[in-house]
Amino acid sequence: MKPISLAFALILFLYMGCRSEDVAKPETNADPMTEDPASYTYLALGDSYTIGHDVPEKDRYPVQLTDSLQSKGIVIEKLQIIARTGWTTDELSEAMDETELDAEYDLVTLLIGVNNQYRGRTTENYRSEFMALLTRAIKLAGGDPGKVIVLSIPDWGVTPFAQDRDREKIALEIDAYNLVNMQQSAKAGVHYVDVTPVSREAASRNELLASDGLHPSGLMYNDWMKSMFPLALQILSH
Repeated sequence: MKPISLAFALILFLYMGCRSEDVAKPETNADPMTEDPASYTYLALGDSYTIGHDVPEKDRYPVQLTDSLQSKGIVIEKLQIIARTGWTTDELSEAMDETELDAEYDLVTLLIGVNNQYRGRTTENYRSEFMALLTRAIKLAGGDPGKVIVLSIPDWGVTPFAQDRDREKIALEIDAYNLVNMQQSAKAGVHYVDVTPVSREAASRNELLASDGLHPSGLMYNDWMKSMFPLALQILSH
């Protein structure tokens, strides 16, 4: 047998080396490792407007907001609503004391005060109790005011329920209350969404009201949600 030439041996060595590298490479059609999408928690604080009195659960603005965020890939793992028809600021605070709350939420919304106005309480009383609630909301948002959204109080004076009442007086008092919550929100550095103008459209748009002729319909809540959505998306995207 003839000895292998040096040139042939070199070619054989290189060929075997290339084959070894080919074997060592991972398969290119393997599925890449993917992480589970992030999930978030949302706490909604309020009264009849937050619990969605006289509308289906799916039409409540916190639920509509949760669903809209889901459509953008933002998963709300836990939506907790602390709200009841008729609650004032102090009653909401008492309910929070009696409810098991997480140490921290990724998003907190607050809408409260219409029943303070309805019962004839002063704006000074409202200011102190609203600020206490806002302070708690910020604390529940991990101390970050940028994770809190305050909504203004709707004007119920335009509804059929108020037909025998002084609508102008109600409007002025609602505006005074909203001046308080807007000022305190700005001072605390939280987000603020003014839903009062659209609530006043119910004077000429019956479809914006629930069947009780007082509370918002799912359509009005959808308008509120659309105003809140960019802020909530920004908060949770960061």
